[in-house]
Amino acid sequence: MDFSFTEEQELFRQAVREWCEKNLSLEKVREMDEKEEMPMDVVKGMADLGLLLMTVPEEHGGTGSDWVTACIAAEELAYADISIAVPVFFLVEASWGYIVDRYCSEEVREKYIKKAIKGEAFVGIATTEPGGGSDIASVKTTAKKEGDEWVINGEKIYISGTEEAKKMGGGYFIIARTDPKLGHRGMTAFFLPIDAPGVEITKRYDDMGRMGISTGGFVMNDVRLSDDYVLGEVNKGFYYTMEGFDLARLLIGATSVGATQRALEIGMDYTKQRILFGRPLAKFEGIQFEMADLWARNEALRALVYRAAWMVNEKYSTGRFDPLEVSKFISAVKLLGPPLAFRTFEKAMIWLGAYGYTKECPLEMGLRGIMSYCVGAEGGLNIQRIIIARELLGREYVPYK
Repeated sequence: MDFSFTEEQELFRQAVREWCEKNLSLEKVREMDEKEEMPMDVVKGMADLGLLLMTVPEEHGGTGSDWVTACIAAEELAYADISIAVPVFFLVEASWGYIVDRYCSEEVREKYIKKAIKGEAFVGIATTEPGGGSDIASVKTTAKKEGDEWVINGEKIYISGTEEAKKMGGGYFIIARTDPKLGHRGMTAFFLPIDAPGVEITKRYDDMGRMGISTGGFVMNDVRLSDDYVLGEVNKGFYYTMEGFDLARLLIGATSVGATQRALEIGMDYTKQRILFGRPLAKFEGIQFEMADLWARNEALRALVYRAAWMVNEKYSTGRFDPLEVSKFISAVKLLGPPLAFRTFEKAMIWLGAYGYTKECPLEMGLRGIMSYCVGAEGGLNIQRIIIARELLGREYVPYK
C-alpha cells in the first residue's frame, strides 16, 4: 500500500500552488467576493495552466488528467480561494465537462468543449427545478421529437455560472423526460447552448456566499435541438446524471480538504500571535484540542478523498470496481467533507474572537461559501446517507420505495 503521489503529481501540485499564490491571494479573493464576478484573467490563467476541463482526453483537447490529479487541483484551488467561487467554476467544468465530452457529438465538442478548455466558454450542469433538486427522477422538463428536432420545455433554477455562460458563451448538461411512461428510464440528457432560441435567463440569485460565480435560473420555451445535442443514448440520461454527480461530489470532497486546511492554518497563525492573560492563545488546551480534532478529521477525509479518486480511476481504466461501490465511497466523501469544512471555519472564527467576525478576516468568506455544499450542491447530505445505506443494506431497504 503506497499513499504517495507520483513525481509528476507533486510537480503539478507545486505549479498550481505557485499560480494560486500569484493570482488568488486572499486580497484578490476578497475583491471577487465584493465585486461578485469572476475576473477573466483568472479564467484565462486556469486555462493556460491546463486546469479547465482537465479530465477531458488529450485527443479531444484536454490534458487527460486522472481523477487523483483533478482532486489535487481542487484541493489547491480551495486552499487559495476559500470563498469557494473559483473551485466551483473548476469542479463544475472538470466533472460535468467530462461527462458532456464523454457522451457528446463531434459538433458539440468542437463548438463548446474545446472552447471551454481554452477559457472561451462555460460548460455547466442544470438539473434543479422549481419542484426540487435531489429527486432527479421527478424532473418535469420535457423533450418531444418533432421530425428531425427535439422540442424542449421546462425551467431550471439555482444553476451555477449562468452569468458566466451568458458572457462567455457555452451551455449546460440538462436532463428531460422523453418517454414519461418509463419513469427514470425514460429520461434523456442533452447539451443545451445558453444562447439557443427559446432559452431565457430569468434571474440571478443573491446567494450568501461564493460570490465570485453567479447562480441563476432559466426557462426553455420550445427550444429546438437536433440529434447532435443528445448526449449518449436516448432514455439513458438518468444514468449519465448519476455518473456526473459522483464526479462532482468527489471534487467537492477535495475542495473541502483544501479549504479546511487553510482555515486551520489561519486559525493557528493567529492564536500563536495573540497574547491573552500573558500567554499565546495557542497555549490554551481548549483551543489546542479543537485544532487537533479538526486536523485529524481532515487527514482522514483527505485519505478517503484520494482513495475514492483512485477507485474512480480504476473504474474507468480497468472496470475493477462496480460503479455503485464507487458511489458509496464518493457519497461518504460528500457527506463528511462540507460539514467538516464549515465546522472548521466556525471554530477558527471563534478562536479569532471579534476579529474573526469582521470582513478584515477572510474566514467569513469560507463559512459562507462552504455552506452551499452543505445545503445541497450536487446532492444534499441526507441523499448521501441514503446512497450509503442503500449499498450497505440492499435496495429493498431504500426508504422511498
